Order: sequence, then structure tokens, then C-alpha cells
Amino acid sequence: MPELEKKIIRIQEKLQQLMKQHLFLQKENLQLKKELTAVNSKGLINQQSMETLKQQVEVLKITSGNWDEVDKLKFEKRINSYLKEIDRCITYLSN
Repeated sequence: MPELEKKIIRIQEKLQQLMKQHLFLQKENLQLKKELTAVNSKGLINQQSMETLKQQVEVLKITSGNWDEVDKLKFEKRINSYLKEIDRCITYLSN
């Protein structure tokens, strides 16, 4: 076999290997994207659960009546900010 044919065959073999590796990497990339999507959605669900639990803890603190001064001040600030927002909405709707 002439030297040129051997080189062409070797190039074809390497090209075949590269194509196989490319397909493998494409499949791996697709799988990783699916995993990332699943992890992101699970993280969002966990974040929503955490917010719900925080609200439940806050409600329990409010209903128990055992507040320290810091909690009272935070609650008053929150109520005041809600009232300001309601006033802004009423003003906006009046115009």
C-alpha cells in the first residue's frame, strides 16, 4: 500500500473517532442540561417551601403573643409599609 493511502486511512479512522466522541459529548451535554433543569426546578420548589415555612413561623409568633421588642418593631415596620403601599394604591386609583 502506498504511503499516501495509509495516511488517508489513518485520517479517516481519526475522523471516525472524532465523530463518535462528538456524538458522545452531545448526548452528555443534553443529559447535563436535563439534570440542570431538574435541579433548578427543585431549588425553586425548595425556595417556595422555605418561604411558606417562614410565613408559618411568623404567624405562630404573632398568634403566640410572645414577642420581644425586635420582633414588635419589625412587625410595626412591616404593617406601616403595607399601609403606605395601600395609601399609594388608593391615591393612584383616585386620580
